[in-house]
Amino acid sequence: MAAAAAVKGGAVLLSASVLSVSRRLFPFCRSNIISLVTGSKTSLHRRISIFTSGRSCHLLSPAAVTGEASSTTVVVESTDEAPNLAHDDPVKEAADVLDIRVGRILRAWRHPEADSLYVEEVDVGEAEPRTICSGLVNYVPLDHLQDIRVVVLANLKPRNMRGIKSNGMLMAASDAPHVTVELLLPPENSVPGERIWFGSEEDKDKQPDAATPNQVQKKKIWELVQPHLKTTDECVAVLGVHPMRTSAGFITCRSLKNANIS
Repeated sequence: MAAAAAVKGGAVLLSASVLSVSRRLFPFCRSNIISLVTGSKTSLHRRISIFTSGRSCHLLSPAAVTGEASSTTVVVESTDEAPNLAHDDPVKEAADVLDIRVGRILRAWRHPEADSLYVEEVDVGEAEPRTICSGLVNYVPLDHLQDIRVVVLANLKPRNMRGIKSNGMLMAASDAPHVTVELLLPPENSVPGERIWFGSEEDKDKQPDAATPNQVQKKKIWELVQPHLKTTDECVAVLGVHPMRTSAGFITCRSLKNANIS
C-alpha cells in the first residue's frame, strides 16, 4: 500500500482522494484553496491550506483512511493561526459582498408622481451623483435631507419608481410598528464613496469585491442579510456582533435602540 502523505519543506502532501474525509474527521480545520499538483507535476491548478489552530490535522495518514493512494497530490500547509470564524458565517459572508457606501445628499425633492416618495441626488464617490427614490415622506422632513451624509446600498438593480429610475437605497432604522424611521448616519467626517464594512478596523482591508446587482438579486443576498441588521442600546448599527463602520467611526442612528434596519 503506497503512502499517501509525506512531509516536504514544512508542508504536508495529502492524497486528493482524502480531502473530503479529512474535513469530516477534523471539523476544526478550515480549508481554503492553495495548490493542486497532478501526478505528472506539469500543471498547477488549485491550492489548499488547512488552518489547524495548533492541532495536528497534518498528521492524518490518508492511505490509512482510504486504503488507497492517488496520483493526484495536494500540497497542504499547516499553521498555528486560529481560523477566521467569519468565514463560517454565511450571513457575514453575504454582508461582506454588499456594496454599502457613504453617501452625501446633494439635493432632495418630493416625487412629482408619488406622495410618499422623495427623490434625492446622492454623491457616492462616482463621476455623477446617483438618483435614489426613498419612501421617507411620512417620517423625515424634507429640510432634514439637504446636504447630509447617509448610508447607501449601492449594488441593487435599478428600479423604476413611478417614472423615475432609482439606483440604490438609503438605509434606515425603524421601530417595530414602523412608526418611527431614522436614517443611518455615518460620522460627519466620513468621505462620500467610502465602502462601509462590518467588523473591526482591521477587517477593512479584508473586504471581498462587491457582488454585481444581478448577483445580489439572483442569490437574494440582501434578503439573507437584512433580518440580521439591528441597532444596539447605543444606537450603533450592527450585523450580529459586527459593528457597521467607516474609517471615521461607527454607523449610528439618532435615537432608535434595538431597532430593525432596512
